[in-house]
Amino acid sequence: MARPTRRARVRVLPTGTLTFLFSDIEGSTRLLTALGAAFGPLLERHQALLRGAFEAAGGVEVATEGDSFFVVFRSAASAVAAAAAAERALAAEPWAPAADAVRVRMGLHTGEGTLGGDNYVGIDVHRAARIAAAAHGGQVVISESTRMLVSRSLSDDLRLRDLGEYRLKDLEQPERLTQLLVQGLPEDFPSPRTLETPSNLPPQMTTFIGREREAEEVAELARRSRLVTLSGPGGTGKTRLSLQVAAQLRAEFGGGAFFVDLSPIVDPALIPTTIAAALGLREQPNRPVLESLQAHLRDLQLLLLLDNFEQVQAGAPLVGHLLEAAPQLSILVTSREVLHLRGEQEYPVPPLGLPDLAMLPPLEALSRYDAVALFIHRARAVRPDFAVDNDNAPAVAAICARLDGLPLAIELAAARVKLFAPSAILAHLEKTLAFLTSTARDLPERQRTLRGAIDWSHDLLDTTERTLFRRLSIFVGGCAADGAQAVCDPDGALGIDMLDGLASFVDKSLLTQATGDDGEPRFGMLETIREYAAERLAASDDAEPVRRRHEDLFAGLAEQAATELLGPQQKAWVDRLDADRDNLRAALQHAADDGRIELALGLGAALWRFWQRRGQLAEGRTALEGLLGRPEAASPTQARARALAGLGGVTYWQNDMVAAGQAYAEGLAIERALEEPSGLADALYNSGFVAAIGGDHATARAMYEESLEIFTRLSDLPGVLRLREALSFLLFLQGDFAEARALQEENVRAFREGAETFRVAIGSPMLSLLRAKDGEFAFARELQVEALGTFRAVGDTHSMVRVLIMAAATAVLEGDLERAATLSGAGDVLREPLGEMATPMTTLGMEDPALASRARLGDEAFERSYQKGRTLTLDQASDLLSEAGSNAGSKRGE
Repeated sequence: MARPTRRARVRVLPTGTLTFLFSDIEGSTRLLTALGAAFGPLLERHQALLRGAFEAAGGVEVATEGDSFFVVFRSAASAVAAAAAAERALAAEPWAPAADAVRVRMGLHTGEGTLGGDNYVGIDVHRAARIAAAAHGGQVVISESTRMLVSRSLSDDLRLRDLGEYRLKDLEQPERLTQLLVQGLPEDFPSPRTLETPSNLPPQMTTFIGREREAEEVAELARRSRLVTLSGPGGTGKTRLSLQVAAQLRAEFGGGAFFVDLSPIVDPALIPTTIAAALGLREQPNRPVLESLQAHLRDLQLLLLLDNFEQVQAGAPLVGHLLEAAPQLSILVTSREVLHLRGEQEYPVPPLGLPDLAMLPPLEALSRYDAVALFIHRARAVRPDFAVDNDNAPAVAAICARLDGLPLAIELAAARVKLFAPSAILAHLEKTLAFLTSTARDLPERQRTLRGAIDWSHDLLDTTERTLFRRLSIFVGGCAADGAQAVCDPDGALGIDMLDGLASFVDKSLLTQATGDDGEPRFGMLETIREYAAERLAASDDAEPVRRRHEDLFAGLAEQAATELLGPQQKAWVDRLDADRDNLRAALQHAADDGRIELALGLGAALWRFWQRRGQLAEGRTALEGLLGRPEAASPTQARARALAGLGGVTYWQNDMVAAGQAYAEGLAIERALEEPSGLADALYNSGFVAAIGGDHATARAMYEESLEIFTRLSDLPGVLRLREALSFLLFLQGDFAEARALQEENVRAFREGAETFRVAIGSPMLSLLRAKDGEFAFARELQVEALGTFRAVGDTHSMVRVLIMAAATAVLEGDLERAATLSGAGDVLREPLGEMATPMTTLGMEDPALASRARLGDEAFERSYQKGRTLTLDQASDLLSEAGSNAGSKRGE
């Protein structure tokens, strides 16, 4: 609903806290078409009824346009009473039969009434209009602020009904909506008319203060130009402004609005991977991620927000490639530098509005300046009773001016209101800024003032806090308290409780706090602050030992996780590694750069299964190939052999069997030379698997048998059973199904006797297929249901896919082609988010069950069952597995 712009009458418009009411007729165009010339009198009668109700309650009519009203009330209770009276008057009016009924929707919101010319301006006016637009004809909807004011003073004939929280067009924060129920009038309406489009825009924990003008300007630029760069130094509020604009524009992009945080990466080659992750797009084997991105975006009307692009400035051409490939794509960028691309529209983000210190406005007008409003709002977050008065107003204004209206600097200064009066804060800032002006002249002026604010916050810390502050900068993407302890104060020499120290930094606005997936707090630094702290760390004696402890911590985490990623706790471990993905990247890079190549190789080797589980195979391959290609990594060590095994695993899952074979072969040669039995046995197993898939069964058997002999000699039972499974797999490939079945049954029986439920699940799908080949379909399905349940319990999606595909193959053997198609659909829904993966049918040399069932059912019948499978829940898929094949005979496609 467009906000009215024409004044209806000359009135004195009130200011202060007001309740805004918007209304319009639902279906007015339909009424105009039906009534023709009679619509004019109807509209006049409608206006007379509403105007009478509004004026009787003390409403001030601001504007009308067509069938819409904009009215303000000094009292929320009066506004609600007026809305109820208006709806009653409309319902009682004997409208002409052709008009049926005139249904008017109304929206009310209470907020700050700020004048701009002859009308009201500000977010509260927009909020009221959006609430009215969410209502249906005959319905009155009010905001949370209005509800709080009227809930205890309603007359007996009025009640309230909570409608829940909704995200409204152009408003970033969701709004809780409440319906006013008027006795005798209809109460039941459809859900509010809100528009939701796909988005990962992070919810904002603080109110967007001021900058309505800037937000509208950037939004308008984004409507005219497909590439808009918000530029400016750190701390100007580029990110916050861009998020507000993206939220406002979201409804205009059918494909949604997506936020991409580039601050954790410094390698431009990771830009495509980072964007793909934000979009939920998985990589495909043998296809560059950029190419997949371009294909995905080609037909989407989508808004991308690339934040902190200065980190990867050399990757600017990639943005151009995306825009060329996707004609409906628009991109917002925040950066300290423009991208210098054709068609780019730059928007230098200005500082917040400041008062003139030489001529301060009256006290009541001071908060109209955005910088002062931000200071007051953030100060009240740490001291709720803070207020600007005649005594502190000059100091508050001077603080904002001294900090050049930079939001981050103002927020840091405002946080000190908890301990210092504004005059004391100003005194500290003046001393610090004078110092910086004389010693840091190579920095831009506004960056010097920002550094001054951070510098002053740093100077207020005691010696121990300063040490902890700079050490924390080693973490990229945040950390948990135990990680901070291990890296920053492993021996407790700082003499502080780590959690208390971190919480203190949160209070000082030097750290941010969030809740991790495990429910534990995680702490991070804004990138500007982290850069400052990192400079302090680099200049100290702490730098080398802190980096080493960081490398050791995350190498240890990866090694610990590597042994769990195939076990019953794998989901928890994948999530744990995911939370520290950026720290793992940094530790890998730092270890290699610091000359700790053995540690780096071991870390990369330990991470390969994580990359595979998260569908980040391209990143894993790039990292491992980069490490292995370093001259200092050329020595044939155990660490190199492990990294080669990791590279073989990554390339195997990319279906690049040539690269996998080469990596495994080099690793095997190193292990033979080192004569370390366990490593040699693993290397033989890996190489034997590639040989088996490649059809060299004799070489595969020789490798398997040698590996089995070593594991037996080492009394390594898990290794022995793994090799027996491998031999069963080889027998299957050779067509010796009876021997393969006998061996696999022994394996599964041994796992059951050892109460190794997860290993039973791993071995059961192969055994189920062998049972199915012997016609034992019911037993095969029992094994599949059991395995699927185990894998669901631990969140192992890859293995669930494997079970469903083998279940589909079982259905083909049974002749139940419709069930085969349905299970194929269910498996593909799970598989697609993981990216390409080597399927069991590929490795077993069997026909894909989807292709087999399509060929025999025909396209139409196959698609019907396949699409049904794509809608199944895992419970429903499991039920389908449990069904007896009673209908198989009628569905053989013969």
